[in-house]
Amino acid sequence: MIKVNQLTKDYGDTGIFDLSFNIQEGEVFGFVGTNGAGKTTTIRHLMGFLKPQKGHCEITGLNCWHEAAAVKQLVGYIPGEIAFPDAKTGWAFLQQQAELVGLTNLDYAKQLIETLQLDPSANLKRMSKGMKQKTAIVASLMHDPAVLLLDEPTTGLDPLMRAAFLDIIKMEKAKGKTIFMSTHLFNEVEEVCDRVAMIKQGRITEIVNTAQILHQQKQQFTIQFTNVTDAQKFQTEQFNVVASEASSVTVEVAAQELTPFLQCLGNYEVADVIEQRPTLEAYFEQHYREVAK
Repeated sequence: MIKVNQLTKDYGDTGIFDLSFNIQEGEVFGFVGTNGAGKTTTIRHLMGFLKPQKGHCEITGLNCWHEAAAVKQLVGYIPGEIAFPDAKTGWAFLQQQAELVGLTNLDYAKQLIETLQLDPSANLKRMSKGMKQKTAIVASLMHDPAVLLLDEPTTGLDPLMRAAFLDIIKMEKAKGKTIFMSTHLFNEVEEVCDRVAMIKQGRITEIVNTAQILHQQKQQFTIQFTNVTDAQKFQTEQFNVVASEASSVTVEVAAQELTPFLQCLGNYEVADVIEQRPTLEAYFEQHYREVAK
């Protein structure tokens, strides 16, 4: 559905370099990286706002630069920096956007407005950052586009509205939409994305399957023993100890070792057992350090 091939835009100190990836129809693809890593530049190429110096990108087989007008008809877009045109109210702006894409039924727009608790009668220019973000979300989704390009879409939203937005994305995913979402919030990626790419200094360093990271075959447990003697004795058991401190021991346990591990703990005085769940943030932090070496 989305193809990026050796996409390059060199600004000197910044830019994107030889980006290549494909996104399948119905897939939610996360794009993570620090500020200035190249996330927005990539999305602007997909929208046809920037001409690549090398390579190309396509959406549904349409070249994003040469066929930009046709691409924009297929796409729902939330920009990283929102700058609205002149319109008295949020609703007037949404009506203008509806006319541009030939949308006559605004029922879904009204549903989104209700879900996001948006007051569309407010003056567009005087809206808070969060209200402007909600208006941009409605504008991007109301015409039911096949592809969504979302650049930091939850910027300015409070935690409750972030949760509401992620519920909306889950519903869009259930409809079979193809979604490309840049963010720096790993919990959002974990919740909705099928795959995630990390971009650092304009280059993709890794693309991973979210489920594989979150549901690894090996788990880590931190055991808090009631005494130091038990903690020391437990470290002689046939489990992979990854850390220890006084009466606390952290071990890595493979799936087939889980039952023997729990049975073994019955032989010791244990105060607490904490499962260290794998997260994308921890995975990419480690990966980021390795790439920096």
